[in-house]
Amino acid sequence: MEKIILTGNDLTVEQVWEIAVNGAKVEISEEARKKLEAARSFVMEVLNGDTPVYGLNRGVGWNKDHKIENDELGEFNRKLIYSHTLGIAPDASVEEVRAIMAVRLNTLLCAHTGADPAVVERYAEFLNAGIHPVMPERGSVGEADITLCSHIGIAMMGEGEADYKGRRVPASEALADAGLEPIVFGPKDAHAVVCTNAFAAGQAALLLKELCDLADTGDLVSTLSLEGLNGNVSPLDPSALRERKLEGQQYSAARVRKYLEGSYVCEPDPQRALQDPLCYRGAVHVNGTLREAIEYARKYLDVQMNSTDDNPCVLADEKRMVAGSNFEVTSLATAFEMLAIICAHLSHMSCYRMIKLADPALTKLPRFLSHDGGESHCFGTIQKTFTSLDAEIRLLANPCSPDFMALAGDIEDHANNTTLVVQKLRRIADDMRYIYGMEMMHACQAVELRMREKKLTLGKGTGAAFAEFRKRLPLYESDRPLSPDIKKAYEFIKDGVLLKEVRDRI
Repeated sequence: MEKIILTGNDLTVEQVWEIAVNGAKVEISEEARKKLEAARSFVMEVLNGDTPVYGLNRGVGWNKDHKIENDELGEFNRKLIYSHTLGIAPDASVEEVRAIMAVRLNTLLCAHTGADPAVVERYAEFLNAGIHPVMPERGSVGEADITLCSHIGIAMMGEGEADYKGRRVPASEALADAGLEPIVFGPKDAHAVVCTNAFAAGQAALLLKELCDLADTGDLVSTLSLEGLNGNVSPLDPSALRERKLEGQQYSAARVRKYLEGSYVCEPDPQRALQDPLCYRGAVHVNGTLREAIEYARKYLDVQMNSTDDNPCVLADEKRMVAGSNFEVTSLATAFEMLAIICAHLSHMSCYRMIKLADPALTKLPRFLSHDGGESHCFGTIQKTFTSLDAEIRLLANPCSPDFMALAGDIEDHANNTTLVVQKLRRIADDMRYIYGMEMMHACQAVELRMREKKLTLGKGTGAAFAEFRKRLPLYESDRPLSPDIKKAYEFIKDGVLLKEVRDRI
């Protein structure tokens, strides 16, 4: 696997995934190194003057009026890390920690923090050596993840714990084994470590990739349900969609048309309803909304991953250090809240598709899709399971970014809870995998019951999806505990089988 060259300007979600999940190594570009040296030189110039600078020769937060003498800088930076190490369980995964460090490294390469280049290099050394500081994921209000990213600083100092070579060990042990000396933080270094939204951005980058896959999964699952219903394909008409001018739904509809090539639902059927319920009719339209929201969120995540969010902002070329609020990420937080709300819509539609498939009045199939004409309960009680998850999703989709209090002597009177926003959405995405798994159970059951009545041809994509799912779960032919089936269906979605065997091949 090739190393990923980091410049501070062009890190992508896909590259973060490669670094975090697939273990790609990183390298700092030469141009970025030169910029780091220039910014550090300027910081040292300022330090030797009389200009008060927040986090350099003055304290932070409410202590912004405390002067830090030069002979106190080492102690100040050490204590700054200690006093900001405040995360609480649960811990971020190793993959998430790698994503967080990759994002922070790249934003440091913008060279607007003035940190010692050796501190910046340590992020790359940690990534390449597989040293992953233990980082609790709760405790940030989202106005820079200072209470969480400090845990990286602790590990750099040789304190705290790290996940290393498959074990959780003292950070000092990991450093020694990798041939690295503990870092001693100097002027501006500790503040550069903590003053960043990289924790939220790293988790968000991995989640955005998963949401892209979830959008593709939604297209496939809802399409197989459409065949289970014997539904209409008129909502997929490209000319009608073109006139609506919404790109996301046009993209989803194009994929669905491809999946349905050769399907029996593309042929006229006098038994087919004139128009289907909106949970079917609008499936590609709402899934298209998710696609559009993903691109909106990607825009602000790309900015977050490729710009400085430090305060003050070091402008070495202009010989200035400017105090401000570059750590403000409300655009990113609200973009991800929008994604959560859209997922709640998609969850609700999936649940309604399952409820409709179990209704003989709509499908002309047995109640609850029972194989024996209604004697067995089949997919009756499972409705309580998927609707309980839907209720959980609707709860989690409620916005939390406006829920903050004024802190630090009322100076820090705005926040956005970005880490909580992202973590709620991560949980929603996982619930959606369960719901889509259960919809696959319904869709395949309905399709197979129809095949008992007459010979049917499924679409090019849906036929492959049906065949892959049936390798793991057979037709429900007698009442049995469904929890194991639900787990298998969830794993089928989570492991990306649909995407590997259908999306990537068609």
